[in-house]
Amino acid sequence: MEATSVRSRFARDEMAPQDTPLAPAIADPAPLGLAAFAMTTFVLSFFNAGIVNATGEPVVLGLALAYGGAAQLLAGMWEFRNNNTFGATAFTSYGAFWLSFWAFNQFYADKVPAGEVGDAVGLYLIAWGIFTAYMFIASMRVSMAVMAVFALLAITFIVLGIGESSGSTGVAKAGGWIGIATALVAWYASFAGVTNSTFRRTVMPVGPRT
Repeated sequence: MEATSVRSRFARDEMAPQDTPLAPAIADPAPLGLAAFAMTTFVLSFFNAGIVNATGEPVVLGLALAYGGAAQLLAGMWEFRNNNTFGATAFTSYGAFWLSFWAFNQFYADKVPAGEVGDAVGLYLIAWGIFTAYMFIASMRVSMAVMAVFALLAITFIVLGIGESSGSTGVAKAGGWIGIATALVAWYASFAGVTNSTFRRTVMPVGPRT
């Protein structure tokens, strides 16, 4: 049966004890987390792809702190409350990613020697790519939409990491374009969650996997 909200895609942990009383329900935090991730990724990817002038890139920092970081971190905390291991791990981790991105650019970037920045940032991105790759495996039990987000995001991180490490502008730009695709798919998953929940029926399919 098609999911009616993102909660069913970021399903409750099946390994949790079933004999405990159910706590009062809360709103599904997954559409918020997906939207926060999508918008921040979308804006940054425009700069990575070279579509807009790099001098405007500081605009990403406020977005990374408030929406990609704080809002996604909150979504992760609420997913813990929902007994949802996958959603809690994903949203908390990527919220922390955006907060670390903001902190690095604000406080630490100028402390890395110019000749070492590429390797350092490349390692950072590739490490996130490894995390995303194993989260992709877990997403195979969630939905096709979520699987697509994690597959594209893993590729984005790896390509951007290679671009930074090698100093290849072309590879980095390719990572930016893949990042735009990732953001669009994440926005779709968020839109589906909000719309299906509001209409209380399947309006936007996500391809649930059980």
